[in-house]
Amino acid sequence: MKFRDILLALCAPLLLGFGFAIAKPAMQQFPPFLLMGLRFTITALVLVWWFPIPRALIKNLFIVSLIGGTLSYGLVYLGLNIVDASSSTLLIQAEVPFGVIIAYFLYKERPGIKSILGIIIAFIGLVVLLGAPNLQGKFIGVLLLLLGACTWSLGIVMAKPLSKEIGGFAVAAWISLFCGPMLLFGSFIFDGNTLNYFLSANLEGWLTVAYLGLIMQPLAYGSWYHVIGRNPIHKVMPVMLLFPLTGLSTAIFLLGEEPTKQVFLGGTIILFGVAIILFSKEKK
Repeated sequence: MKFRDILLALCAPLLLGFGFAIAKPAMQQFPPFLLMGLRFTITALVLVWWFPIPRALIKNLFIVSLIGGTLSYGLVYLGLNIVDASSSTLLIQAEVPFGVIIAYFLYKERPGIKSILGIIIAFIGLVVLLGAPNLQGKFIGVLLLLLGACTWSLGIVMAKPLSKEIGGFAVAAWISLFCGPMLLFGSFIFDGNTLNYFLSANLEGWLTVAYLGLIMQPLAYGSWYHVIGRNPIHKVMPVMLLFPLTGLSTAIFLLGEEPTKQVFLGGTIILFGVAIILFSKEKK
């Protein structure tokens, strides 16, 4: 990967980790489906005007939005109701090997030994960082989270040719346009009367929503789709393994949470594993 693409790829876990760490006020005032729906809708309203309608790709963009957006987030949020947060975070990172496997079957992208080794090392770091998952008696929750991770990966891999054709930020714009209404409809079904949440939310909650929709979502996913379209999946997807680390680091530096030995050790191992993938040159 070119150094510029590495920097752009890093935008995703950095912005997402920062966003979710500071999003606690909004998460306490908006249920998950509503918060996600608002996030995608605001992003669509910001980005979609800058790009022509890709009429030939609308069907494919909708399918990617449905699979990698609405379905994926729905499965993950249902799983989060059953499995604890740390175990859920670890299980969701299965999106990385899922993405590599799916890309192999769809595009014949074969990861090298160094990429596989880097993913294994980074996963060891995640276990150190988050602790061994407690999954006893939570089979349904584990299945929902793994299905959510798999569908998200499938959506990302399917978006690769779309990003090549119309660009990463255009893909982010049109996917947001489709995902936003679907998630808002899901909120109406699962969360009940959404009007009450709008009326009861305070300024801090709305400012957080604005950050998620105006800054985090467009920049993180626009950059992500851009890099996905230009590089092999097995070189880009492992960057998302940094997401839990950036979230914890933000909580430590901005929110005053106490760092632990596990954070330092696990974080170092994750960084080492991801660095092997990003900076290694593999034979073609």
